[in-house]
Amino acid sequence: MPDAAWEPGPGQPLIAGVDEAGRGPLAGPVVAAAVILDPRKPIPGLADSKTLSAARRTALAEQIHARAIAVTVAVVGPRVIDRINILQATLQAMREAIEQLAPAPLLVRVDGNHAPSVHLPVQTVIGGDRSDRAIAAASIIAKTHRDALMLELHAQFPDYGFDRHKGYPTAAHLDALQRLGPTVAHRQSFRPVVQSRLFD
Repeated sequence: MPDAAWEPGPGQPLIAGVDEAGRGPLAGPVVAAAVILDPRKPIPGLADSKTLSAARRTALAEQIHARAIAVTVAVVGPRVIDRINILQATLQAMREAIEQLAPAPLLVRVDGNHAPSVHLPVQTVIGGDRSDRAIAAASIIAKTHRDALMLELHAQFPDYGFDRHKGYPTAAHLDALQRLGPTVAHRQSFRPVVQSRLFD
């Protein structure tokens, strides 16, 4: 378990990496994670979650939880996404993940070019999941957490293939939408979901 009492030494400020998973799908939540890595406990192989196999992501997520100083996750569901739009929902999830961090970091580095409003210094990093180890760790945590949630949705709605496409607009998902219509897990404001309801 991480040593919560650890204090950073000279040249070792607490820096959190933040990333999200699930902005593009038609169904399911958007998930954000925040991670403060422990420089005393390096984790080899951290990389953008999109470049890793599911098995490798799972193995790295276990190491991150075991070795990081802090790991937090926040989830914002489809109804909130529909109400405030996906960008604002993503920023809300990031903000909630950051606010859960203990100890609080001295700096937050967020993947992309949009930063949530928090009472901490925030730096946006385009391509941060490829260049920043803490952001890469956060991308892995967010992706594995969201994938697990999508497997739960698959158990509820097995005809949609959420276990395979995780809610993204694949041909199989779009076909299921046209044949079966949207579920409560779908983002009703997203165009393909709207279009699937036109002939109800």
